[in-house]
Order: sequence, then C-alpha cells, then structure tokens
Amino acid sequence: MSESDSTATDSPVPPPVASDAWPTLRADAWADTRDTLHMWTQIIGKVRMEQSPMLNHWWQVPLYVTARGLSTSAFANGSHLVDVEFDFVDHELRARSTDGRASSVSLAPKSVAQFYDEALAALARIGLDAHISTVPNEVENQVPYPQDEHHASYDAGAVETFWRQLVGAHQVMSEFRSPFIGKASPVNFFWGGFDMVVTVFSGRPAPTWTGTPLNVPASVMAEAESHQNSNAGFWPGGGEEGQFYAYSYPEPPGYADQPVEPAGAHYDHSAGEFLLPYAAVRDAPDPAAALLSFYDSTYRAAADLADWDRQALETTWPGEPRL
Repeated sequence: MSESDSTATDSPVPPPVASDAWPTLRADAWADTRDTLHMWTQIIGKVRMEQSPMLNHWWQVPLYVTARGLSTSAFANGSHLVDVEFDFVDHELRARSTDGRASSVSLAPKSVAQFYDEALAALARIGLDAHISTVPNEVENQVPYPQDEHHASYDAGAVETFWRQLVGAHQVMSEFRSPFIGKASPVNFFWGGFDMVVTVFSGRPAPTWTGTPLNVPASVMAEAESHQNSNAGFWPGGGEEGQFYAYSYPEPPGYADQPVEPAGAHYDHSAGEFLLPYAAVRDAPDPAAALLSFYDSTYRAAADLADWDRQALETTWPGEPRL
C-alpha cells in the first residue's frame, strides 16, 4: 500500500436507511408538517419561477425528486447557475452556485416566517437576491409567508417517509411516460397544489379552461390546460394515506364510465378524476405493477375515447411491451 493510500480519508459510509418502497403514512398523522412543508416548497419554488424564463404549461416552476429529497434543478442567477435542494435525509435546505458558494438552512420545527427569512438569507449568501410574491397559492388561508407563525411543524420521520412515497411514485410515473414519443412533461412536483404529476399530450389544442381555481389566476390554469392531455399523479393530502389520480382535459364523453384497473380505482365526480387510494397500491402483491395498470388504463380510456393518434404517439421499446 502506498503512503497516499494509507492516508486517504474517504467519507464515512452512513448507516442504511429503511428500504420500504411503499411506506405507510396516514394523512392525518402529519397534516401539520405537510401544511408547513407545503409553504416552504412554495417559497423555494417561487424563487425558481422568478429566476427562470417562461415555459409552456408552467414547466419552469416545478421541483423534482432526487436521491435526497426535492430540488429546483439548476436555474440562472446572472452569469451563474444555482440549485436549491430540500435534503430529506440530513434535513437541510442546501443552496449551491456554480461559482463555488454554498449555504444551508436546517429543516426543523420552525415557522414559515422564520424559514422565509432564513431561506432568503441563505440565497443571499450565494449571491442570489430573491424577490417573490409572498402570498401563498392554491390554499384557502393566504397568510403571507413573512407573517405565518401558525405553520411551524416539522416531523423529520414523516417527511422522509413522504419523500420515499414520492420515490416509488416517481419510478412508476417514469415508466408510464416511457413509451410515449409525443409531447410529454417531466415528472413534475408542483408546489402550488403539493402534488406530483406527469402529463402526456395528443398534440391538439384544448378549449380554454373555464373552471374556478383556488387562489391562483385563471390564466395560470388556462396555460396549464392549453392542449389536450392525460395526467397521472399523486397527492399526499387526499384519503387516509394520500391518493393517486388520473384525469383528462378536456374529458371525453364516457370517460367516467370506463372500466379501469386495478380494483379499488373509481371515478370521483366531484373531483372530475379517477382516484386510487395509496393503501390499495401499498397492499397490492406488486405495488408498482398495480399503479402502472391504473395509469395505463386511465390513459387508454382517455386516448381511445378522444381518438388520439396512438400509433404516432407511442412506441414499444425492445423488451418492454406496453400499452
């Protein structure tokens, strides 16, 4: 062994974390933490949005699942790039710049107001002077972030479990998207509604969206739904343990009456979506296969009823027969 080998200092290997791919997390057990984290992700998501050029369907605003949590991915700050990541393993918010500067904030029980101050200060330390709208979106109680002392919960175990739910769902959403060679979104975590979704498109324009969004400009939804689409998503706040959802815009006639898989999936007329409880997936013999069947069957229902050109929009990769 050389002297350089004997003096090498590798980083210590951390202890393994639980490998439960579909962990249990009751929605009511972490509601306070979820509502606090929702506001924290809005703050960081708005920073990315303000720094980024507009993309169709607001694809410049989401966060993305990583091997540690949720990240903005790289976005511009003058001549540099920066990224900001919620690390749900070490429970830190980490901000980094291509000029070498880095800064962090602990993720721990603290108010939204305190997090807002600390996060913007951390961004300032890497040279990013952030200016965002401080009014929350897509929630009923619109207390500005700098004034929100109510939301102040952070259960680290629950947050890590939630992230692991996202990891499992992300893998299935990525597989669902795989054979689609038409226009399709990345797997996006939208901080407005605090849900994760992947969207595929027929290529046709859609009628102007005319619904009533919850505390978000109607123009935002009009852009999001500007073209005919089918969506596959996960929301952690619905049902007993969160729920998977699927919908099509515009919804073709007969969509709600289509048989979809697996058992336990149903159409909710008030939501205008097919819903599948998280627990039904978690308890399935093959959870990933059960969830994929939900996304595939709801997509097929939408595409066939609306006469999408599936031959032009889909392919079969070698060794992976699908759809």
